[in-house]
Amino acid sequence: MSDNPIAATSGATWSTTTHGADSDSARARAALGRFREEVGKVIVGQQSTVSGLVIGLLCRGHILLEGVPGVAKTLIVRTMAAALALDTKRLQFTPDLMPGDVTGSLIYDTSSSNFEFRPGPVFTNLLLADEINRTPPKTQAALLEVMEERQVTVEGLPRKLPEPFLVAATQNPVEYEGTYPLPEAQLDRFLLKLTVDPPSRDEEVNVLRKHHAGFDPRDLAAAGVQAVASAEDIAAAQRAVAATQVTDPVLGYIVDVCQATRRSPSLSLGASPRAATALLNASKAWAWLAGREYVTPDDVKALARPCLRHRIQVRPEAELEGVGADDVLNSLLATVPTPR
Repeated sequence: MSDNPIAATSGATWSTTTHGADSDSARARAALGRFREEVGKVIVGQQSTVSGLVIGLLCRGHILLEGVPGVAKTLIVRTMAAALALDTKRLQFTPDLMPGDVTGSLIYDTSSSNFEFRPGPVFTNLLLADEINRTPPKTQAALLEVMEERQVTVEGLPRKLPEPFLVAATQNPVEYEGTYPLPEAQLDRFLLKLTVDPPSRDEEVNVLRKHHAGFDPRDLAAAGVQAVASAEDIAAAQRAVAATQVTDPVLGYIVDVCQATRRSPSLSLGASPRAATALLNASKAWAWLAGREYVTPDDVKALARPCLRHRIQVRPEAELEGVGADDVLNSLLATVPTPR
């Protein structure tokens, strides 16, 4: 089973029905259904990862994908980009990358004798930040304002980014050579952290079958992937997600889970109020994808690990005993009372 529990919960299959929704919401749901079919032309399995990326779009959040090399982290995001009628750019993070290479910079124009702003790759709808933890903290910090405020400030002048805007970042596990751990402030700006696991035996056989038949991961157009969801579809889906109902007991449950992390003796850093807000928004998106107009405690449980695992810190003595962030969250979810 994947470390990402989204695929293992009730309602894991996206609903194709829309109860009492307007035509824009129905059109958005149909477009996302076609989007999933397009992604399936290339990606074998990894439904939970694809769902997590869509939740990021619906919540106007950002997604961090972590996994060892060769598990298709980059291919998943590239395929997602190909199935969306959005502007996309890819930025390969390297040790010599500078902040201006990310956000853009002022360039002197000799013809006009003025400095003009040359936008960086962040001025797009979907930014693939590949191997983000292979660049030093100074360059990583260039994304802080971008991810939180959706703008770039140069010489005191803010420049807004287009909507929708999503950073889909990939990283290798931090123990790999040549990586820089992401600072807590940047990790907190990712809505979800998804672990991308190797495929099962049957899935890997299907992967080999595709390659044996001539599939080229560098040519997604040849695989028949088409752009089927537009910015208008995403905006309509975002409005529908925002209107999803959440009762006070479920709101209290979200707060109880986050506050439990702050009291846990196994953690040196618990989930912040921003983490609670992220868990609320992600749960609303998951409920909408499941075809419901309201959030249940099961939705919260499904998103708790991917929403909180990168926002908490396990004490060193607990790590020495083999306790990880997901282990602590599992224990807390089993002990925090669930509203009826």
